[in-house]
Amino acid sequence: MSVGSVEKVNKLTEKLPSHGFPILGEPRTTGDGYYESVIADPEGNRIEITI
Repeated sequence: MSVGSVEKVNKLTEKLPSHGFPILGEPRTTGDGYYESVIADPEGNRIEITI
């Protein structure tokens, strides 16, 4: 899911655990240059939050 900015990735990643979405990967720049975090949906599917 693309949200448009580093700040939005960070804010959404901070907010989602209080709504039952566990963080699987904290916000970071990946080896291929993407800024992302990874959460799990209620069924355990991985969702990447990116710029």
